[in-house]
Amino acid sequence: MSTERNGEPTPEEVRERLRKRAIFLRELAEARELRRRVTPHRSRRARIHAVLRSRTFRLH
Repeated sequence: MSTERNGEPTPEEVRERLRKRAIFLRELAEARELRRRVTPHRSRRARIHAVLRSRTFRLH
């Protein structure tokens, strides 16, 4: 990463960093939304499997 003599990033580097950060934050928001939608299904599935496991080991 090239910088100016005083250690400050160039305007191009600042723009590139902000662009990458915007992409990252957008993808992070998408991932959180997807996880929010998928999690109830996963927990419901886990409950069903737990019930089936408990029924399997009953003696009577």
